[in-house]
Order: sequence, then structure tokens, then C-alpha cells
Amino acid sequence: MENQQQTISSVEKTVIEAQIIEALQTCFDPEIPVNIHELGLIYEVKVGDVGDVEVKMTLTSPHCPAAQSLPPEVEAKVKSVQGVTSAKVTVVWEPPWNPSMMSEAARLELGFM
Repeated sequence: MENQQQTISSVEKTVIEAQIIEALQTCFDPEIPVNIHELGLIYEVKVGDVGDVEVKMTLTSPHCPAAQSLPPEVEAKVKSVQGVTSAKVTVVWEPPWNPSMMSEAARLELGFM
């Protein structure tokens, strides 16, 4: 007998996505006192039909000292959310990150206003 995963509803996907974003708001770039979501480093969170999650993120620069630690930390935080069956984190460089991608709160915190 095959072990089939149950398809989740669009409402459940929305709830899981919100919980993922909440979890990512506890993840910080070690050099900047603002979480990676507010920094604008998370480009996309996509929740699939069986709780499989894909995250597209970037770093402040290709030479970011956290390049080795942040993506695995993001993956662990995503996997910790109830309803997530798997997580794939992809680091992308397009579009390149710049300070205008930060939330208003992050710009205020860092004095960019």
C-alpha cells in the first residue's frame, strides 16, 4: 500500500506561509540587528500542495560572512513550522539586494530614513 501525503487547502497554505514568515523573523544577519525578513532577504516563500516549501532568498552581498550559516538556519526554521513536510532554500542573486528592499521598520532601525 502506497503512503500518500494528504493535499492541504489554500487556507492551510496561507497559515503555514504566515508561520514561516514569523519563524524567519527570528533569524538575524549576524552583522545587522534586523531580522532577515525585514531586511528584504527573503524573496519568495512557496508552500506546495503537501506542505513542501521552497524559499528563495538572497544575502546582502556574495561575500557575506553569513553565507555558510544563514541558508541552513533558514531551512531549519522553515522545517520547524507545523505542517511543513520538506524545505528547500535557494540563494539567488537576481535581483541584487539593496537597502531599498528593507521594510520601513528596518530602515528606521538602521537610520536609513
